[in-house]
Amino acid sequence: MPPTPPAHPQRRTGRPRSAEADRAILDATREALVELGYGGLTLGDVAARAGVAKTTLYRRWAGKNELVVDALAALFDEHLELPDRGSLRADIEGVVLRFAAVLDRPETRTSLMAVVAEAGHDAALRERIRAAIVDRQKHLVLLGRARAQRRGELPDGDGAADPARDDLIFDVVAGAVVHRVMVSSEPVDPEWADRLARLLVGGLTAAPDC
Repeated sequence: MPPTPPAHPQRRTGRPRSAEADRAILDATREALVELGYGGLTLGDVAARAGVAKTTLYRRWAGKNELVVDALAALFDEHLELPDRGSLRADIEGVVLRFAAVLDRPETRTSLMAVVAEAGHDAALRERIRAAIVDRQKHLVLLGRARAQRRGELPDGDGAADPARDDLIFDVVAGAVVHRVMVSSEPVDPEWADRLARLLVGGLTAAPDC
């Protein structure tokens, strides 16, 4: 006869519990950034808000900078999208407005420039910002280009893989919006987003009409 299975089989609960803890910690980090700012945030306070032990945080993050980067990365993943608005120019305008909205959130304003400044003398932190935030959002460029090619807005040859070009497109869009929101403190409204989109689609020859 086959062996009788145990009456109470063990359940594997470690992985779901870990994911739930990570989510609670990142949510608590953004909450603390809103209330305390980057300078006032501590891992002990985040642990208390998330309802976890400090050791849980230290097992996952080496320090405050890494934790803040991951909290911001999750924010970008959740809110930065490229909805199909019918044309390349409209798609660019839409993602610019979404990106500006994320940058204008209080948790982003109080922390993004701070961790970027810290990364100036911390190579590991620079790499974490690049991997967690920058590289993860570059797929929007690939999506926008492929979508425009299907519509016939870009020639077939333009669909050839060119990572350097895609990086440049991303840098131009991200750099313009970050400077506008976080350096110049000027609004990114639909009019400005449309002007930027026209310039990007038409190139420098479109500048007089922008």
